[in-house]
Amino acid sequence: MQAGEWVRGASMALALVFGTAGAAGVLADAKVDNAAALRQIFADSDEAALELDPLAAMMRGDMRYAGQFGDYITPGYYARVKADAEDEMKRLDAIDRTALSREDRIAYDVFRYQGRQLLDFYERGIIAIQAQLPIDHFSGEHVFYPDICSGKSVAPFDTVQDYDNGLERLEGYALYLERTIGRMREGMAAGHTQPRLVMENILDQLARQMDGGVEASPFYQPIKDLPDDFAATDRERLARAYRAVIDERVFGAYRKLREFIRTEYLAASREAKPGLVSMKDGPALYKALIEQNTTTDMSAEEIHRIGLDEVARIRHDMLAIKDRVGFNGTLKEFFGHLRTDPQFKFASKQALLDGYNAIRARVDVAVPKLFSLTPRSPFEIRPVPGYSEENEAAGSYRQGTPDGTRAGIFYVNTYDLLSRTTPGMETLFLHEAIPGHHFQISLAQENEALPNFLRFGGNTAFVEGWALYAESLGPELGMFTDPYQAFGSLDDEMLRAMRLVVDTGIHAMGWTRAQAIQYMLDNSAQSETEARTEVERYIAIPGQALAYKVGALTIRRLRTEAEQALGERFDPREFHAQVLDTGALPMAVLEAKIRDWISTK
Repeated sequence: MQAGEWVRGASMALALVFGTAGAAGVLADAKVDNAAALRQIFADSDEAALELDPLAAMMRGDMRYAGQFGDYITPGYYARVKADAEDEMKRLDAIDRTALSREDRIAYDVFRYQGRQLLDFYERGIIAIQAQLPIDHFSGEHVFYPDICSGKSVAPFDTVQDYDNGLERLEGYALYLERTIGRMREGMAAGHTQPRLVMENILDQLARQMDGGVEASPFYQPIKDLPDDFAATDRERLARAYRAVIDERVFGAYRKLREFIRTEYLAASREAKPGLVSMKDGPALYKALIEQNTTTDMSAEEIHRIGLDEVARIRHDMLAIKDRVGFNGTLKEFFGHLRTDPQFKFASKQALLDGYNAIRARVDVAVPKLFSLTPRSPFEIRPVPGYSEENEAAGSYRQGTPDGTRAGIFYVNTYDLLSRTTPGMETLFLHEAIPGHHFQISLAQENEALPNFLRFGGNTAFVEGWALYAESLGPELGMFTDPYQAFGSLDDEMLRAMRLVVDTGIHAMGWTRAQAIQYMLDNSAQSETEARTEVERYIAIPGQALAYKVGALTIRRLRTEAEQALGERFDPREFHAQVLDTGALPMAVLEAKIRDWISTK
């Protein structure tokens, strides 16, 4: 009803003006109050999370807790996480979502989704099971921490205080490793144990980290790089203290852990069928991990079928390229040709790194065609550290800091150089570096308008889904003009499709390790080394590998919807900005956001 219909003279007009203004003011105050309350919840939650996770704080460049390693697997830690989530959800329920802005509604929805899922996992006993499986060869702290405190990565070693903080963290790290033994004993009693091959890989990793003694360890590297301006007394004290804490505490904890695994844990480990389907409560855990990693309610069987369909589609496209290059054998024989022919090998590890730098130069030139929103953060290409390269993937990304003082890093695995081949280099760069992980993670971190849980948090379906979608942008960025690079792109896409089949095969259908490796060799150009590493990764971290395809298929479907709805008005730069400018979203929240954007266009 229009205001003019109610005006019956000057006095009523004045009353209406003041009354309307008053109502608008109340409404504005309500919006401000709700927005302010929401932001306070986010800020309090972030502060509590940083206090509980000093390593995550350090990754962000926040050094307030730099002298702490973190509590992580104690009962008190898990109780605090649960209590904080319960308080946050209670406070969130008091917020009027309808009074929030579009951006705040998105943040509200993501925060609520994450908090409710976490509490649901506590209620279903999932967190308790995960606590009893505290270490694996792919995502265990022993895989990451040596690099973090090597002086070449996240932890700073510029001042004497930095070095003293490093000593305290090494003590905390050793204590953490000792506590894992208690958690694993709980798991043995409850019937929740890791597969034997995972534990055997851990034994090898711990042994390699002790090879050469204290001074060959990455933990000792900061002492080799002591700043020249340190006083002689500090240099002597620190060298002595680091040598002692590494040998007695860290290596001591390694020896205790290795002895426990060899003498007690291996006998209780799963062996013939390493998947969760063979572990007590394993199916329930796998269902939860699918929910967590894909941010959907899809079943293992549904995902397996999608994977089989995608494998069949990609094989068809692979056959077309095989015929195009004039190879007369079968597709399996073509895979073997790509694995073994010298033309696809590298003369040296440096040649492999140089190849990626050349790809970077070409991608940098083409990026403006598809992106108006690009990060400021610097970016580097480095080889994977030698102590972890045997069990690492072909490439990985580690984010930098929001202020750019530490660059984002694309790690290239130069281990077993004869197993590395040139096809697929372009697509791996697009995934791990630009416009994949480096763009998505850096843009979120740099966006100070976002609450910190969106700037620095995320979910695997979005993060890895974006990176896989970024691979598909190769033709638009001038990549894949070489048929072998185009085939490499299909081979990488095949890898993500096979993951749907193999991960669910292992953890829901009882596949063996050998069965999974053979499936990958039959359907891709992966070397046996690569296939083994991949399969053992899926065994170690169930469900994570499902997120790539699920997320990428969702983003691609949303782009198709936008293209069909907007026609000539569709601009990929706008679409990509919409996908990337609010951090990593669960799939349902992303779908709602993009459809809302389409409707406003």
